[in-house]
Amino acid sequence: MTVSTDVTRDDVLQTLRAHVTTHVALPGEPGYERCVPWNVAAQVAPAAVVLATSPEDVAGTVRFAAAHGFTVTVQATGHGAVGVGPGTILVQTSAMKHCAVDVANRTARVEAGARWQDVLDAATPHGLAPLCGSAPSVGVVGFLTGGGIGPLVRTVGASSDHVRGFEVVTGEGRLLQATPECNADLFWGLRGGKATLGIVTSVEIDLLPIAEFYGGAVYFAGDDAAAVLHAWAGWCAGLPETVNTSIAIQQLPPMPGVPEPLAGRMTVAVRYTAVGDLAEGERLLAPLRAVATPLLDTTAVMPYAAIGAVHADPVDPMPVSENQALLSALPSEAVDALLAVAGPGSGSPQAIVELRMLGGALAREPRHRSAFCRRDAAFSLLTIGVPAPEIAAMVVGHAAAVVGSVEPWSTGGQMPNFAPSYDPARPSRVYSEDTLHWLAALADRYDPAGVLATGQVIRTLR
Repeated sequence: MTVSTDVTRDDVLQTLRAHVTTHVALPGEPGYERCVPWNVAAQVAPAAVVLATSPEDVAGTVRFAAAHGFTVTVQATGHGAVGVGPGTILVQTSAMKHCAVDVANRTARVEAGARWQDVLDAATPHGLAPLCGSAPSVGVVGFLTGGGIGPLVRTVGASSDHVRGFEVVTGEGRLLQATPECNADLFWGLRGGKATLGIVTSVEIDLLPIAEFYGGAVYFAGDDAAAVLHAWAGWCAGLPETVNTSIAIQQLPPMPGVPEPLAGRMTVAVRYTAVGDLAEGERLLAPLRAVATPLLDTTAVMPYAAIGAVHADPVDPMPVSENQALLSALPSEAVDALLAVAGPGSGSPQAIVELRMLGGALAREPRHRSAFCRRDAAFSLLTIGVPAPEIAAMVVGHAAAVVGSVEPWSTGGQMPNFAPSYDPARPSRVYSEDTLHWLAALADRYDPAGVLATGQVIRTLR
């Protein structure tokens, strides 16, 4: 049955409540506002919002959508949100946030709506480390299905490499387990394929025995950007895999949570983590710290529970526009090109322009292969802008110019969790041709009616 008119659609949507045991909100009803994502720049206006509390709610919604001509998408926090229109039902999973830690086996079973902070709170008192991203407020499942590039990525690899299994609802409304031994094709595709193959309702992950690290951030004045960026690029070449680092040209507004020395001006932040021999980690940072006089230095031996302090990403919802490139190298010419468009005097409107060192464990294939591609990149470049109405076009256009400035050193690739968009060319930047083929074939198998074919998904072109 295909919904043909607004009246028919509303009448049909009213019957959705009979297929789930939780609250369903249509536009204008209490609870519908829960569809607003963390990235408020994304236009999200679904046909209905299902506030799921169980896998059965998710499966019931998918089966209803298949029967009545709707598509279904899912959201926990909405950090990577893209637009959602009136032909789609949004499953909001933030109420499904239970986290069970198995200390003896060093694992955790995490429900679909949990944030990394929930897992940190449950695991770190036992000296165990969940491999989160830079922002603990991000959802666990969305991060892992996009591969997961965290503050220890050179040391441990992609966070999705440490997934043991998924519980997932397919486009046919079936609840399946996906592990290396059971539905192994789904297990392959869910680690890197984002929402292409199903809606994950829980995930089992490894926890690593990392109780503390040496790290934090060293902040320099914008006037020192050239000296610090050039020094950072050279310094990276000699770092062991126990060390992870990124550098960001920042323009942070004067607002709560932004330290006074950094507010309302251009600064440069060197982010740093080291595990293992923490004294050696401190020693390795010393040459970079001495390049210029820091405005602020937060580096210290920290408990793993404080891993979010390294990047100090914002917590409150805000509009965000991203662009990304992966680089094969970072010679001095690339640094100069980047400084010309994003450094002092450039007029850059970006809030953050970040370079992140990759390689190390990320570059090696994990024990169980996955759909996550682009492991060979040496560095990641990310732009983050705030597309306020009066400067939105400028922010987007300038971000493209920043990415274009390093084109001679670009691999042409991107990663699933960065710079989400509907750009039809994006999948070929994120995935190899072979991976695209297999993801599309698996999507046709597990979602033959295209119920989940909305957002950033891979499908066979028909």
